[in-house]
Amino acid sequence: MFDPANDLRWTGGITSSRPAQPGPLVEGVSVVRTARFLGRTFDYGYVVTRHEPGRLVELEVERPFPMVVTYELEDAPHGTLVAIHAVGAPAGFFGRIAAPLMARQVHRSIAADLERLRACLELRH
Repeated sequence: MFDPANDLRWTGGITSSRPAQPGPLVEGVSVVRTARFLGRTFDYGYVVTRHEPGRLVELEVERPFPMVVTYELEDAPHGTLVAIHAVGAPAGFFGRIAAPLMARQVHRSIAADLERLRACLELRH
């Protein structure tokens, strides 16, 4: 989850992930992804702004709209709880789309990513 080499396995809508340096995400590292969202293809980059090894990574995204995405892991009695939080405001093309539509689409996308992540991890065990 914290290594861009695995992005295509569990992150929907992206066709490539190009980190500035190989290996797991650490503070200051940038990654450029190519994605499809709402019928459009575009590149977007993020920078890791916060990192707690094995527990949390926070990413700052500038395009297609500014947002902060946080990936969190938490120990649980029967495994690990995983959460993805995204906070931001659409602009440009995405800003012209109704906010409720964007919120639903982002929520669906995150839920699907978490299901793909679960499937990847269950296949490993």
